[in-house]
Amino acid sequence: MANSPISSPLTASDKEITGNVLQSTLVDLIDLSLIAKQAHWNVVGANFRSVHLQLDELVSTARTYVDEVAERANAIGVSPNGKAKTVVESSGLPEYPDNWQNVEATIAAIVAALDELIQRLRKRIDETDKSDLVTQDLLIEITQALEKAHWMWQAQQA
Repeated sequence: MANSPISSPLTASDKEITGNVLQSTLVDLIDLSLIAKQAHWNVVGANFRSVHLQLDELVSTARTYVDEVAERANAIGVSPNGKAKTVVESSGLPEYPDNWQNVEATIAAIVAALDELIQRLRKRIDETDKSDLVTQDLLIEITQALEKAHWMWQAQQA
């Protein structure tokens, strides 16, 4: 279906800018949820349990915002694409290593993934400053939640 069955409150150019930002955010958040789940299954070592549980909290946060972002895209007349192939081809997050990872390596990988996503989100906040303040507000909310998570993950490295 080439044309959207959903009318957009945005101009065509604002819809395109905002839709691209939402799509990029969607795939990055899906990837974050998958990275955190992969880490959850493969973390080993001292403090395993607390890191294992904290990873599930991160998965839950990412999945909540995946849905919020996809629904925002729909609300502006943009069809979200969260297919595995799309995520693989377009996520900007660092790849998570295979096999078991000790707690320190797991924390370092999660800190790196969150750092990259936060940087990408902050750029998107700027991109939506003129195109759609409602989407910008959602991106600010997501960034706030992920920056809090980032702080808590970094605190374990101190």
